[in-house]
Amino acid sequence: MKKYQIVVFILLILIADQALKFFIKTHYYLGEEHLLAGKWFRLHFVENEGMAWGWKFGESGGWGKLALTVFRLGAVIFGVYYINKIINKKFNRGFIICVGLIFAGAFGNLIDSLFYGMVFENSDPMMQNVAKFLPNGGGYGTFLHGKVVDMLYFPFLENAHFPQWVPWLGGQEFTFFSPVFNIADASISSGLIIILIFQKRFLKQHGDTGEHHTIETKTPVSDEAQIL
Repeated sequence: MKKYQIVVFILLILIADQALKFFIKTHYYLGEEHLLAGKWFRLHFVENEGMAWGWKFGESGGWGKLALTVFRLGAVIFGVYYINKIINKKFNRGFIICVGLIFAGAFGNLIDSLFYGMVFENSDPMMQNVAKFLPNGGGYGTFLHGKVVDMLYFPFLENAHFPQWVPWLGGQEFTFFSPVFNIADASISSGLIIILIFQKRFLKQHGDTGEHHTIETKTPVSDEAQIL
């Protein structure tokens, strides 16, 4: 696979991810929701300071947020080196694409964490305001303290209840699928899942070069020697 091909692939994911986030941030107030395909596919604007799929690390806005942003930055820097390495070593094309998916997703969320706090106005759910881009009074945060914008919501099953016989959860209400995510999250998850499913094929195709070597020795070959 050519390097320019994976670069274009990653850029397309980044553009799609950031374009949708920019649209949601500047057209939706926090918590606003619109149906796209019945009740099971919605755009639902939420923000989070944590990892993909809304998971959090540490206290809100504190050291956990900063540590996660720095970790993302380090992962992206390492990703540039790793992608270049596996292309030079002619790894399986599918594996390179999967790594590109993971890299693009990490980079997409990193952009939010690095810059969104400086370039966007705060989205206040009480005021139901739509955030402005590059507001006169400055952004809602500082460098490294931006919030990740999520909007994709697929609640396939709502207001369902666990059977009474399920320990601890019996009778409680739940929604499947409840996480709100973005294109970057989906890109990371897709890359990881495909690698897990096809890892044997990826590794086998890279490891098997088709060359078979024999060991040359000076030991005489005879029927007696072969029997022994």
